[in-house]
Amino acid sequence: MNVIGVIPARYSSTRFEGKVLADISGKPMIQHVWERAKQALILDDVIIACDDERIAAVAKGFGAKVVFTAKAHICGTDRIIEVINPLEVKAVINIQADEPLIHPMMIEAVGRALLDDPKISMATLMKKIEDPKEINDPHVVKVVVDKNNFALYFSRAAIPYYPENSEANELVYYKHIGLYGYTKDFLFTYKNLPVSRLEKTERLEQLRVLEEGYRIKVLETKHETIGVDTPADLEKVKEYLEAHKI
Repeated sequence: MNVIGVIPARYSSTRFEGKVLADISGKPMIQHVWERAKQALILDDVIIACDDERIAAVAKGFGAKVVFTAKAHICGTDRIIEVINPLEVKAVINIQADEPLIHPMMIEAVGRALLDDPKISMATLMKKIEDPKEINDPHVVKVVVDKNNFALYFSRAAIPYYPENSEANELVYYKHIGLYGYTKDFLFTYKNLPVSRLEKTERLEQLRVLEEGYRIKVLETKHETIGVDTPADLEKVKEYLEAHKI
């Protein structure tokens, strides 16, 4: 296989337990994610990697391929590694189970970048910020890139800094969209990287990759998405779907 998508899904969540099973328009959230992922033609397979029988039962009910993984995993990446370890695959897309608005073309873009350029071992997405309130929101991660669209830094702060006399048309910020793609080989390198100083400071796992000297390709997308961390976020998704009649 060339590219597979893995949706790591855990039941426990500090701010919103069981959120992946939350109802959105008559379907559990994880079903929305899975259905959108299945539309990405680049994926040879889509697997839900879960740690709870309730998630497994629901996912099997709507026809998904499910792999039950250890509860001890502290992050989705470890869950994905358990799933792909025995598989012959070139690249893996980590599709967040709490991103019900993920667009298939976002998955296509990340997968294509990994297949087309052997020098790219990890790729992700960014989107131009349209809502000014997101610029200083620490829950919206910002990213700056070099001229070849490789990440220079990710931060919860507003980066880059603009002087107070900057023209309005100069104020361009990009937010990070947490869809990740990796080559299988790099995933095992990534697993063994030590937790870094900046990662602990910003609480952003991808910073350990930059601190160790590896590069992350960042592709721009025009598609909007809303990650669900709280019940309030879930209401935003429902409002978005209603407004856009999706």
